[in-house]
Amino acid sequence: MIPFLYTFLTFLRTLITLLKDPKFRSLLYLTWLTLAGGTVFYHRVEGWRWIDSFYFSVITLATVGYGDLTPKTDLGKLFTVIYIFTGLGILLGFVNPIGEYIINQRLEKAEQKKEEENTRK
Repeated sequence: MIPFLYTFLTFLRTLITLLKDPKFRSLLYLTWLTLAGGTVFYHRVEGWRWIDSFYFSVITLATVGYGDLTPKTDLGKLFTVIYIFTGLGILLGFVNPIGEYIINQRLEKAEQKKEEENTRK
């Protein structure tokens, strides 16, 4: 449980820091707009509950695809193909800066630690 909390807190700190960047905020808004659009579409076209529509939108863009929900209508299937191609790029554009920031923070800490050790010698 502690590793999960540490990871979650690291993620939150990273988000808070990155939200200061206008480009990152734009990606965040675009990501939420994409998820909201998918959620509304699946709710209306497939007739799914809101939570199921949101769940399907997230697992589809995250490429998890459990298979527990699948579009039944032709329009739903066509939309899903387009949604995956466009949404995946948007989601990756949003997630990439988060990963880069976390990696850079860890590298900086490692360099600082190494410098401190060299200073002590």
